[in-house]
Amino acid sequence: MANFTSEVKRELFAAPPKDLCCKKAALFALLATGGSYQDGRIEFVSENERLSALFLALAESVYSVRFDIKEAAFDPKRERDRLTFSYAGGESARIAHEAGFSGGRGIAWAAKRECCALSCLKAAFLGGGSCTVPAAGTRTGYHLEFVFPRAADAEAFQALLLRFDLLGKFARRGERTVVYLKSGDMLSDFCAVAGAEGALRKLNELAAERQERNNSNRVSNCVARNADRTAIASVNQLKIFRELYEKGVFESLSEPLKEAARARVEHPSESLTELAARLNISKSCLNHRIRKLMELYKSTEENT
Repeated sequence: MANFTSEVKRELFAAPPKDLCCKKAALFALLATGGSYQDGRIEFVSENERLSALFLALAESVYSVRFDIKEAAFDPKRERDRLTFSYAGGESARIAHEAGFSGGRGIAWAAKRECCALSCLKAAFLGGGSCTVPAAGTRTGYHLEFVFPRAADAEAFQALLLRFDLLGKFARRGERTVVYLKSGDMLSDFCAVAGAEGALRKLNELAAERQERNNSNRVSNCVARNADRTAIASVNQLKIFRELYEKGVFESLSEPLKEAARARVEHPSESLTELAARLNISKSCLNHRIRKLMELYKSTEENT
């Protein structure tokens, strides 16, 4: 499914936090995924216009501060515009401490309430999250991840995920820490918790399509195996019936046995069911006749 991350983020951007406590939790999650603090200056890096607007609105609403654009550049590696926002005013030390820089409070402190934890979850995905779903006809799996510059924020976020029964694992990617989940059920649960209902519906549709495809493949494989068995049995029977003819045994057979042998020789690719229908007899009857022919062949072999 093309760019499923954008599908989820579109829904989350449409439902920003409303209460002040939730706004603060969301702001801290954004700073945890894209922020830094050094020499009294807070910086936030964004590659998305809507993310930039959300961050600026939260900072102004929660702390009544305005971040300035420090740098606007094009990232050739990611083929995106990259904006760096900066604030070094009188509130920077307090904001940095409460947001969790330099051993301050951070996500865990801001997300004590369930509503705030949910806002933190959504904002972390908007700021540093991505997900992939398997494309049709491929064996790729489901993947959901959140990237954090600081390991302490990743650990706090993993604990937050557990509150929603989402089990995140850690991985290192250069200097960053990734919290990831690797199952379709976990991705579905995340979409459900975050309120991305449209994305959840698409996931359910995709799961149903994959199940249908898997069932169809199992049926096809079963048919193919049966066809292989039919072909092998047919070849063996043809060999035996021809040898009976060459040994002069064929003419001494009863008419029903001759009829069964002729049908197999003339229609080598047909199954027993198809041959039985052609002879207007039951499959069990035809099977009985072929077994008699096989036994006769075996006895002639033993006597030679």
